[in-house]
Amino acid sequence: MLHAIQNRIGWISLGALNYVSLRLDVSPAEVHGVASFYGMFSLKPRPPVVAHVCDDIACVTRGSETLCDELEGMLGPAGSPCSGGCAIWLRSQCLGLCERAPAALVSSACEQSRERVLAPTSAEAVRSLINEAVQGRLPAEPDVLNVQTSVPQATYKSEASSLRLLHRVGQGGASTLEAYHRLGGYEGLRKALDLGPDRTLRELSTSKLLGRGGAAFPTAKKWEALFLQRHLLQQDSARAHYVVCNADESEPGTFKDRILMEGDPFAVLEGMTIAGFVTGARQGYIYLRGEYPLAGKRMQLAIDAANENEFLGANILGSGLEFNIEIRRGAGAYICGEETALFNSIEGYRGEPRNKPPFPTQSGLFRQPTTVNNVETLVNVPHIISEGGAAFAKLGTDNSAGTRLFCLCGHVARPGVYEIAMGITLRRLIDLAGGVVGSGKLQAVLLGGAAGTFVGPQELETPLTFEATRAIGATLGSGVVMLFDDTVDLRHVLLRIASFFRHETCGQCVPCRVGVVRQQEALQRLLNSKPLGSAAQEITMLREMGQAMRDASICGLGQTAASALESALQRWRLFS
Repeated sequence: MLHAIQNRIGWISLGALNYVSLRLDVSPAEVHGVASFYGMFSLKPRPPVVAHVCDDIACVTRGSETLCDELEGMLGPAGSPCSGGCAIWLRSQCLGLCERAPAALVSSACEQSRERVLAPTSAEAVRSLINEAVQGRLPAEPDVLNVQTSVPQATYKSEASSLRLLHRVGQGGASTLEAYHRLGGYEGLRKALDLGPDRTLRELSTSKLLGRGGAAFPTAKKWEALFLQRHLLQQDSARAHYVVCNADESEPGTFKDRILMEGDPFAVLEGMTIAGFVTGARQGYIYLRGEYPLAGKRMQLAIDAANENEFLGANILGSGLEFNIEIRRGAGAYICGEETALFNSIEGYRGEPRNKPPFPTQSGLFRQPTTVNNVETLVNVPHIISEGGAAFAKLGTDNSAGTRLFCLCGHVARPGVYEIAMGITLRRLIDLAGGVVGSGKLQAVLLGGAAGTFVGPQELETPLTFEATRAIGATLGSGVVMLFDDTVDLRHVLLRIASFFRHETCGQCVPCRVGVVRQQEALQRLLNSKPLGSAAQEITMLREMGQAMRDASICGLGQTAASALESALQRWRLFS
């Protein structure tokens, strides 16, 4: 209901909140609490046309600060009405369009609301699109994925032949069921139905597939917990089980899941359906990042087509298997990428993490057993089942099997999503993407996004595996590989990351709620050469705060809020 009001009017008034409260029989305080939690909802009056212009770290490397300065000259300061009071432009957190930076997202609230991505963009293009939206002529999002921009490997025959997860995207996509079938779709599901749940789970276990969302937890272990409850222990057989696809990739610098959903949506559905078959779940949910209009459209069209052709529903492929999928759209909250915060958001609450244990496989969505996997993890599953788990395990290394998607952005010649067998070096991946641009001299690489770690040029020979990056105190995280040349002031990058965490903390636990604020303030003082005491004392305090957040925060946001800062302080002398 809040999405509907926001899309129709452009903001959520007090009267609208009261209306929602009466219709849903929910207290006004709870409705206000939910509406005020999510960044895409506005409780203050604003014009119906809004241009969100990304000024996050990936876009900064591609000129977003210049773009914002030009917009300020054309349209006035960010946050002030323009175009006769009918529009407004705002600085935005990462929009997940890093390979096409600098990026903007224009939304027009009306009876038939629309959103339009503009990337890469210019100040004149943003102003022109705002004017079109004000006149009621905002063009719809183009229903075409630019493969050359998003998947650069697809343009080189030597590289395209090695693509597994991206091979359908590289061949122009599989946005229709017919195209998906032609390119090998649903072979994994058919084989799983022949194998049965236990043997399918065995193949997944043999593959050694680890989660691709950042935690790197064995996928088979998650599924096995629900499988044992439903198929072996025969306990609580009437309890609902759920499969959730975490498509809320809000980590700055990450965009691989968006490209998979836009270019190969049926693969996500097939992976979820196999998960439902193994775990005994009849209902699946895709929690989709709110800033992904084209991905949402593609996924919904795929769900409709799958239902019409018996690949979803009450009797999938005549096997008696029942499984249904629904989309739940996020509303701009990075914390909802944490699995338990995601559950609360789907249920209609503030996206605040829950304490663990109990774990999701015991008490997850609607307090029922739930398995949660991200998009990339699920898209791996049909390949594993159709080709066999042993074949997948042979790719990569013993402890890091398979291929992995990496999101290259920043000062790199050919930004985009790259698929490589795990184990090649960071240097080789950067060379694959055309090397460093800008000044041409590499200063730093951010691995894993804002919650990740910085590494220097001396660490480029590190193999891209879970174990090798862990050995140097780094992480693969969500697959971000963001390059910075030697013209970038890393101090400003660290401050932007600290500002991001301050903005995105849910505020539920004290270590994170207070720590991210004090972290940003300390960095600002250091940047202004006005530390409390000496710079060394301020840095010592920063490190102590980071340790407190790691030790005592409820969830991964607080636990990793100081990771990038700590890694930078270890590798460079940034503050004298």
